[in-house]
Amino acid sequence: MSDMQQLEFFAIPSPCIGVCQSGPRGYCKGCFRSREERLHWLQIDDQTKRIVVKACNRRKQAWLRKKVEPKLQNKLGEQQDLF
Repeated sequence: MSDMQQLEFFAIPSPCIGVCQSGPRGYCKGCFRSREERLHWLQIDDQTKRIVVKACNRRKQAWLRKKVEPKLQNKLGEQQDLF
């Protein structure tokens, strides 16, 4: 039973959102894929696509944390006077 593979009924869609610009680390600013991941999307199998999508989600979360962290630091640094 452990050798059975899950059937895929739908193709894994491209994570592209139409914002096709590379950031400073080479990842797309819209979908967070690398250049290689974008170029070979149509040739890779569904298992690899799932791995790429998970990696894109991790990259996006890391980017969001990095973007929000300075704002939190500024708010924490501005402690109100109680007196």
